[in-house]
Amino acid sequence: MAFALNLPKLSFAGAGAVKDAIEVLSQQPLKKILLVTDGNLVKLGILDEVFAQLKAHSIDYALFDKVTPNPTATLVREGYKTYLENGCDGFVAVGGGSPMDCCKAIRILASNPDQDICEFNGVGKVTNPGQFFVAINTTAGTAAEMTSNSVITDEENQVKMVIIDAKQIPDVTVNDAELMVGLPASVTAATGMDALTHAVEAYVTPGAHTLTDPTALESIKLITKWLPIAVADGSNVEARDKLACAQFLAGMAFNSAGLGLVHAMAHQPGATHDLPHGVCNAILLPHICEYNAQYVPERFAAVAEAMLDTKLNVTPEEGAQRAVELIKELSARVAIPKGFSELGVTEADIGPWIDKAMADPCLPGNPHLPSPEEVMSLYKAAL
Repeated sequence: MAFALNLPKLSFAGAGAVKDAIEVLSQQPLKKILLVTDGNLVKLGILDEVFAQLKAHSIDYALFDKVTPNPTATLVREGYKTYLENGCDGFVAVGGGSPMDCCKAIRILASNPDQDICEFNGVGKVTNPGQFFVAINTTAGTAAEMTSNSVITDEENQVKMVIIDAKQIPDVTVNDAELMVGLPASVTAATGMDALTHAVEAYVTPGAHTLTDPTALESIKLITKWLPIAVADGSNVEARDKLACAQFLAGMAFNSAGLGLVHAMAHQPGATHDLPHGVCNAILLPHICEYNAQYVPERFAAVAEAMLDTKLNVTPEEGAQRAVELIKELSARVAIPKGFSELGVTEADIGPWIDKAMADPCLPGNPHLPSPEEVMSLYKAAL
């Protein structure tokens, strides 16, 4: 099978990006859009420019602002009901990964109305492409504004569904650092480490390609340099802009190369304990990197070189160990919790996660397929 590079049709970055994107939206033959977001973002005024541009272009919309972290299947169904009741025929999402993923899932139901959202869990199960979709990002982490993935919690079965299909990719994406200035330090840290996880997993996966390696490595370099700066000073627009570019580059890489064991394992505590996805990734990342480095040490040595922005005169194994140490140092510097036990997880919680992690669609992208016993061991190490 040939390598496929999946990207949005058009991506805007930098000052004025919202205005340009809404201008493109206004040129579409749409009657009414569904605007999907988080109510807190509305209260904080982050959508003020979006509202202003929609008004300036006389674009009618219905607001669905009930999105919460780790959106559920029930929430998606409610959003779809709002879409139908208001006669919508297009989409705008504003926010981080949760509004993006929720909007993607609502859009799937709008174009595939005879199915429930839980039927799309897995790879390539979306039959019909969705209506025109503008995704306006407000965090520098998930790259959900430009990828083919959405993650929705099936609360009935306590599992995070990973829906992977290129038909989910938005038509237009927006990354404007000005929208990210108000992010709290903890959110900045979690989303930044999420982006780092995307870049690292995309670089070490067997699906890595000549077209994705450069973006993954550049993302790693940018995040290592600029994440601590943005965490320390959230008003630093340059740092915000560099991180926005870094997470987009990571998205370009993993959207086509794939992810791996970190995400397969991180989805489970997120589903059962409603924990931030980026934090789950960050806690697991060094442990799983150390595990994977046994199989592709030369790849992890390159990760270390990207983080240090210099060449290392060491063996691949030594370079790989340096990468693990650097990831731990970065996590500590931006105040990521050291383990899941700090977040209320106990060893008794781990057992039910194993089979779900082994069945996660991200697992096949790992450099080596672990046994259930190895997954258990890694979870325990991350406690």
